[in-house]
Amino acid sequence: MTTRFARALPVALLVALGLTATTTASASAAPAAAATSCYGGAVTVHYGDALEFGPYWTTSRCNDINMRVIGGTADYVNACVKFAKYGTCNHWTRVGRSWTTIATDVLDDSKFTVPAGVPLEGDDAVMQIAY
Repeated sequence: MTTRFARALPVALLVALGLTATTTASASAAPAAAATSCYGGAVTVHYGDALEFGPYWTTSRCNDINMRVIGGTADYVNACVKFAKYGTCNHWTRVGRSWTTIATDVLDDSKFTVPAGVPLEGDDAVMQIAY
């Protein structure tokens, strides 16, 4: 009886440690996965194809609406969020090459568009919008 217990103890210990390591790894990966899913669902738009992008509907992927410039001659664009419910821009924001929040604490399934403008006539921009 003691021999069986002595052999079973290390196996049980390894199983317990394996389950603990898996649980810890899953918990620490969760915030990274949440952040990735917001930006992972981003749409790419080209200034010049339109001056107002959308319509889009907010999702549970992001709590905010975010935007960034990823290409073109413009270093930044000016953008706002126009919710269909209100029909006017919330606030014009200067958006550069890193993710910038252009609307905060948005409700899921809200219809919106994103008007945008480049700083100089003749500039072009490729942008991403995450919502």
